[in-house]
Amino acid sequence: MDSHENLLAGPPPTLLPDMTEAREAMEAGAQASDVAARFPAHPAAWAALADEYFAAGHAVTSYAFARTGYHRGLDQLRRAGWKGHGPIPWDHEPNRGFLRCLFALSRAAQAIGEKDEAERCLQFLRDSSAEAAAALTGR
Repeated sequence: MDSHENLLAGPPPTLLPDMTEAREAMEAGAQASDVAARFPAHPAAWAALADEYFAAGHAVTSYAFARTGYHRGLDQLRRAGWKGHGPIPWDHEPNRGFLRCLFALSRAAQAIGEKDEAERCLQFLRDSSAEAAAALTGR
């Protein structure tokens, strides 16, 4: 294989590590707020909080939770070798919390009138994982 093929392939997918204890707590039905307090680096807990508050009509609170999970996820992505672009596969379960936060941030930004941010986040989601974008937006 020559070096040109490697350049055309783009960056490799970024796979976040599994936060087993936090994931198991969520799966066992622990409150998202309790999981976020105990495991603040777990984006899935922040995504669950963002979804819960958005569904209850609290877009600003949802935005805050989504932004927290988004930034926690970005920190983890960078530690995993992500360079600011490239695939973040939806089919890798530990990536889903970050991708859900990215969608929740777009949704809440749209709801509070931050249309440019909403579109940037949605485009970032599409660029990171078309499968996640389809699953989360229903399109």
